[in-house]
Amino acid sequence: MKISYKWLKEYVDFSLTPEKLAEALTSTGLEVGSLDEVETIRGGLKGLFVGKVLTCEMHPNSDHLHVTTVDLGKGEAQQIVCGAPNVDAGQKVIVADLGCVLYDGDKEFVIKKSKLRGVESLGMICAEDEIGVGTSHDGIIVLPEDAPVGQPAAEYYQLDSDWVIDIDITANRADALSHYGVARDLYAWLKQNGYETSLHRPSCDAFYVDNHDLPIKVTIENTDACRRYACLSVTDCEVKESPKWLQDKLNVIGLRPINNIVDITNYIMWAYGQPMHCFDADMVSGNHIIVKDKNEGKKFITLDGEEHTLGEHDLAICNEKEPMCIAGVFGGKGSGTYETTKHVVLESAYFHPTWIRKSARRHGLSTDASFRFERGIDPNGTVYALKQAAILCKQLAGGKISMEICDEYPTPMADFPVRLNYEYCDRLIGKQIGTDTIKNIVTSLEMEIDKEDTEGLDLLVPAYRVDVKRPCDVVEEILRIYGYNNVEIPTTLKSSLTIAEEADKNYHRENVVSEQLVGAGFSEILNNSLTKASYYEQTGLNKYPWEEAVKIMNPLSADLGVMRQTLLFGGLESLAHNINRKATNLRFFEVGNVYKFTQDKYTEDSPIKAYNQEYHMALWLTGKHIEGSWVHPNEESTFYELKAYVENILRRVGVQQGVLVSEASDNNIFDKAIALKTRGGKLIVEMGILSIALLKRMEIAQKVFFAEINWTELMKIIRKNKLQFEELSKYPAVSRDLALLLDNAVEFAQIEEIARQTEKKLLKKVELFDVYQGKNLPEGKKSYAVNFILQDATKTLNDKAIDAIMQKLIKNLTTKLGAELR
Repeated sequence: MKISYKWLKEYVDFSLTPEKLAEALTSTGLEVGSLDEVETIRGGLKGLFVGKVLTCEMHPNSDHLHVTTVDLGKGEAQQIVCGAPNVDAGQKVIVADLGCVLYDGDKEFVIKKSKLRGVESLGMICAEDEIGVGTSHDGIIVLPEDAPVGQPAAEYYQLDSDWVIDIDITANRADALSHYGVARDLYAWLKQNGYETSLHRPSCDAFYVDNHDLPIKVTIENTDACRRYACLSVTDCEVKESPKWLQDKLNVIGLRPINNIVDITNYIMWAYGQPMHCFDADMVSGNHIIVKDKNEGKKFITLDGEEHTLGEHDLAICNEKEPMCIAGVFGGKGSGTYETTKHVVLESAYFHPTWIRKSARRHGLSTDASFRFERGIDPNGTVYALKQAAILCKQLAGGKISMEICDEYPTPMADFPVRLNYEYCDRLIGKQIGTDTIKNIVTSLEMEIDKEDTEGLDLLVPAYRVDVKRPCDVVEEILRIYGYNNVEIPTTLKSSLTIAEEADKNYHRENVVSEQLVGAGFSEILNNSLTKASYYEQTGLNKYPWEEAVKIMNPLSADLGVMRQTLLFGGLESLAHNINRKATNLRFFEVGNVYKFTQDKYTEDSPIKAYNQEYHMALWLTGKHIEGSWVHPNEESTFYELKAYVENILRRVGVQQGVLVSEASDNNIFDKAIALKTRGGKLIVEMGILSIALLKRMEIAQKVFFAEINWTELMKIIRKNKLQFEELSKYPAVSRDLALLLDNAVEFAQIEEIARQTEKKLLKKVELFDVYQGKNLPEGKKSYAVNFILQDATKTLNDKAIDAIMQKLIKNLTTKLGAELR
């Protein structure tokens, strides 16, 4: 949410710089995502000055151009060719000097020395729209006689920059979705930190009813969905462009001004957090507003021209004939405010958050109003906002308030009673901050002290603080204003939690492996468990079919439509983000849950069994393994590097050799890959080179090596296969090498599997140390150089025993793989 630094100052007194203000807001929990200086006029009128036209003559080669000399206060006049019909000698004008940058929409152009019809021009005399101070292009700007020659245009127009503070509002802080809401928190922080300050908002003293010419009746049929509805009518309005101060306020926070009436409702929402709507009174047939649901089947066209069919649970604002607005979400076409509108009806209401959220999701609509209603606004601020809007309608549109406020509030929403004990507060914070500090903070946050005794306070928390209903919530409020940095965490913590021993061991193993990967140059990433449906829908990924995706019923957006089945796509998004910013040598890892739905396990009696959740670890490698070293040439990352990292992980957590067997993977996310499985066929690891098609889809143009470990199943293996130790053999190991000529389709994993099946007792290790393809080899063939380590723990192996094993091994490789000795 964007907040204007200057606008915020209208509600709370402070002298903090924008940077210090951002730090203060972040410390209160309103985390500042960015801080940017903005100008009400793009470019800040830099390079523009007040000038005086000394002479003005017709251009010798044109019937509409003029050749002028202009004094810019430099001591020497400049010649400027001007095409405006109203230029004349003696005028004070605005001049764009050489080097000045002017803007036309998204385009910009620089004022340079040029020739127009053969006459040199050293600048430009400007019209309103050319510099952004107005919209007129009928002629150049002519200033009053007393305008100082040479004065920068920014000073003449009293142009002042502003700062936009972009705050990342969490879902529970609906009260901070306005300038005044942020001002409340800032006021409490300033008081706690010893600053002189005050909190204030405009009074409603200027509000009065002019006549009773246009009374509006209100009926609320569903008082659960609409808890409060207030309105009033304003007649004889002139709908026109808003004044500059209002346009500037909206422009700074990124809103496009529309007309004075609509701009007033937007201003009120961003000022005080109360969404409003303005109806053309002629659309309110029968002068009767009915708030009701059960509009199913009715066609409704919103202001953006889209047609929607209302459902049974869509709350609508209706006249006596038809719906005019989807309550709290979007207005209807024809019911808004246009240039022909003369009489308006202002709406200020409180709608139940759940009703608004469901309607917005059902119709795929998201507006600034629904964003606030969904989270819960101040139910007791509706009439104040209505009065402020009416006052502005009188001031800016010349309207007359033509009825008493109609305020339907069947069941007033009371403040939340909370009992706060001092001892509980100190225990939760971990420090005694004093009763005076506690009382000062809660009162500065507009919590009312109903009763007080020696043990604590009975508080009334304002109804707009929908997230503060328990003592712990109040303590959190106190702590964020007091300052988390002002509380020391004790070095010894006592815990009443009992953690399962095995879960604790698994967590320890995860930490050990994470530290190992960080030591190897990896960076840990953390991605959302919610991801894009398009990653799984109609992609043909055989391991991640759409039928097994866990779909979200009411997703916040299309990008968060399903639960992830794999950690793959989140990591690829992270890779693409970094590669696009010129960081191409990357090593990432992530640990987290993945989710799957299995239809054949689904039953109405026990649907939860159909949902499966597993804990996975994933690794991504891309780019160069070594780059820019003076002792080593550049070296690309390879699959074997990834395989080494995976094997080190397995070795570190205690997976013994021979527990897992490798085979080729059929997962089509890979171009080539291997799978490590238990002897029972349970997949534990898949690793390989990701397919070019997949990388192209993710807009990645370099090789990526990926491995995913089923951590849940891996921990089960470790529990079943306890780590065993044996004494180191006193007898030497024997090494033998074979150079094998094989078909290109044969993988090393097949050789290793046959070797271990051939000799299960004495064969300790099988390693591939060379691969050759090319000259002097038959077409379709390759050469593998494989090393075999044999060892007997009870005796020294003799040549006869070794030769027998090797001959048996050669025979099996020849028979099963068609291998030839080279």
